[in-house]
Amino acid sequence: MTNVKIAVIGIPGKWSTEVLADRLKEKTGFRLVLSMADVSANLESGTLMAGSHNLCELDGIIVKKISQIYSPNTLDRIELLRLAEKQGVRVFSRPDTIIRMIDRLGCTMTLRHGDIPMPATRVSEDINFALKTVKDFGAAVFKPLYSTKARGMCVIENNQLDEHIRKKIEQFKHDNPMMYMQQKLDLPGRDYGMVFLGGQYLGTYARVSQTDSWNTTINSGGKYALHQPPQSTIDLATKAQALFGMDFTTVDVADTQNGPIVFEVSAFGGFKGALEGVGIDAADLYADYAIKEVSK
Repeated sequence: MTNVKIAVIGIPGKWSTEVLADRLKEKTGFRLVLSMADVSANLESGTLMAGSHNLCELDGIIVKKISQIYSPNTLDRIELLRLAEKQGVRVFSRPDTIIRMIDRLGCTMTLRHGDIPMPATRVSEDINFALKTVKDFGAAVFKPLYSTKARGMCVIENNQLDEHIRKKIEQFKHDNPMMYMQQKLDLPGRDYGMVFLGGQYLGTYARVSQTDSWNTTINSGGKYALHQPPQSTIDLATKAQALFGMDFTTVDVADTQNGPIVFEVSAFGGFKGALEGVGIDAADLYADYAIKEVSK
């Protein structure tokens, strides 16, 4: 057993946060779960406190989840971690990297600049442009710039009167001034989460729809299953995640008539899909990886 001290930033009580902290305790004897809501920074003293714990005195911090719901405030929480990183604490994944992925638009731009195939995507604050996009796409998925597990997303189809389409666009725009729109694709009722640790491919799980929902997320009733993609898809996902340099991540991929496409690279990745779909204890592997990194 090593004596390093690695904390977990996450959602206290949530399975993925707690299981990671458990695995670290098994290997180091140290266990600390923190919510960023309890973290305060003092730039004069150079301390980052959560109760009696100064995060700047730790060997490492694994960010499993930065907040329950993504928002611009999430970016502020990540900024605080830069104080600990500046003082030599290894943060998994590095704050500068996470920041680029929390904002859906930032992640998309990086993937596009990396020539990663994605669904047709348009972004605008102009309602007339959004109306034309729905007509061009036939059906468009409107996505908040800050969300996970399809929260806040909606599908707007071109099979109704223009005034009805416009009204739905206006409703979405009320909470999302910058509208992110992707062409709704005819997918075979499943998509995939491809798991990577330290840039190395671990395996792939499928999210299989069990309902008539347009998406396959577990929140919408989807179930995990094992999937073995061809090497060409593994190569694509490997290229996509390499653009970000995350310590642990999953790449969301789907098969289309024109080949595989990437929806996004996750800022934090999921343990449950890896465990239930692939049989991989990703929390255990991540703990080993983090211990090795801080021990260098």
